[in-house]
Amino acid sequence: MEKQTYISVSTLSVKSFQGIIEYTKSIQSIVDMIHCDVMDGLFVSNKTFDHTLVSNINQNTSCMLDVHLMTNEPLESLPKYIQAGANILTIHYEAFSKKEDIVKAIDLIHQGKALAGLSIKPETEFKDVRLFCYNIDVLLVMSVEPGMSGQKFIPETLEKIKEIARFRDQNGLNFKIEVDGGVNESNAKTLIDAGVDILVSGNCFYKAENREEMIKKLKGR
Repeated sequence: MEKQTYISVSTLSVKSFQGIIEYTKSIQSIVDMIHCDVMDGLFVSNKTFDHTLVSNINQNTSCMLDVHLMTNEPLESLPKYIQAGANILTIHYEAFSKKEDIVKAIDLIHQGKALAGLSIKPETEFKDVRLFCYNIDVLLVMSVEPGMSGQKFIPETLEKIKEIARFRDQNGLNFKIEVDGGVNESNAKTLIDAGVDILVSGNCFYKAENREEMIKKLKGR
């Protein structure tokens, strides 16, 4: 059975609220998911839109919404994103001062009937989050520093992905591995072969002359 690969296209390449709505409407038929980048200006230096953007995308497209919270202490805001229509709701390991709150957050996301994702920055080692992998649906591996689009893929990320994939196989777990940052047609196949299920594409897809062809290239077709 052929492995299924999903392309989640980032909203970060578009700067205005209305521009993001129009962009997501125009690509909904050719992408698997919309990767909604949410930044609070605290966890990362940039600031974007909040749950209102997710809600507006949800009202204007039929796409699965892959919501990535780059925000400090996001526990209290999770219900707003669930109500806005998040299908996958991903929190950052590093965003919590109390790690037991990560468990609470995962439970809250599941109670809201969304898939729970956990993300790790490039410097965070996989061993720090292994125990959470028994309860999550997606592990999002940042292959650049979160907060800015257009960065180059950090090569060391590949070994981290292989380590995660081995752990998943050895323990019979089913969470998806997602990678975000510097993904393009040159490294996509290597990432898929290493165990990645979901590729987040930002500028690579946004700037492509033929976006449908770019999706095929990213999926290795």
